[in-house]
Amino acid sequence: MFQAILLEKSAEGFSARLAQLDEASLPQLPAGGVLVRPEWSTLNYKDALALTNRSPVVRVWPMVPGIDGAGTVLASEHPDWKPGDRFVHNGWGVGETHWGCLAERARLKGEWLVPLPEAFTTRQAMAIGTAGYTAMLCVMALERHGLAPGEGEVLVTGATGGVGSVAVALLAKLGYRVVAATGKAAEGDYLARLGAHAVIDRAELAAPGKPLQKERWAAVVDAVGSHTLANACAQVRYGGAVAACGLAQGADLPATVMPFILRGVALLGVDSVMAPQALRRQAWARLARDLDPARLEAMVEETDLAGAVAAAARLMAGQVRGRIVVRIG
Repeated sequence: MFQAILLEKSAEGFSARLAQLDEASLPQLPAGGVLVRPEWSTLNYKDALALTNRSPVVRVWPMVPGIDGAGTVLASEHPDWKPGDRFVHNGWGVGETHWGCLAERARLKGEWLVPLPEAFTTRQAMAIGTAGYTAMLCVMALERHGLAPGEGEVLVTGATGGVGSVAVALLAKLGYRVVAATGKAAEGDYLARLGAHAVIDRAELAAPGKPLQKERWAAVVDAVGSHTLANACAQVRYGGAVAACGLAQGADLPATVMPFILRGVALLGVDSVMAPQALRRQAWARLARDLDPARLEAMVEETDLAGAVAAAARLMAGQVRGRIVVRIG
């Protein structure tokens, strides 16, 4: 038997609870399956949506949520994995269409797993999680576009969230002047400790704006979408780029083509869920090199499986900054 968060939905309604399950209940996989013991997981925005039933994230019921996990392989039918190996998992529809890692056991595909970098403990890997790994993918996308330190200020929206917090810390460590946008005025000191050069009120970006505005940013990491993303694009300097990876404000993009055809601004879409294995390994190698462990620890809040449901509700209520790690077992 093992403990897991179990989401259920029926005519009587929705429930999220800590349950006792057995390994026979785990989804069966074709050849290449790996049985793992997650030691730590985390709560991302998508996890919180699933745990609070705020959005149709879950496609199969019942569901064990948890798109991220880090721990130890127990048994493997995959040639790249053997018992005792240490792994990190992010995305691949886990927690949506396949049982996830907010559990003491999970059965995953071997090709979904990445070796745990030696620089990280499993707790640190989950402090990074999909949010931090996505932030790294955004930075890498901007670098491929040509961004380099010294070219001007880089804006990070949703800066006290998981993606935003790690993006601020990464960009600052790499030598960029980071401007953090947040609706939490009291978190200025927190963002400064992560490396932000300046903090602005998200209200400056959240309302409808002109299609082309004063050039301000060399680049942007945006996890917010909607009017915030539209205004960010309208304020990027000639030839700059915006890495877009989230929709905390909304999935719409009420913008015009003007920044793109008059200033050559690039809008770079960043997906972390189905990113290929080679890109994932590159991102984790960069995180091991470029993320300051002290700054990572400064953004971490810890809970256990029993506290995960309540923590997800606080995340959806905007009462969480940085990252929530979940201790398993």
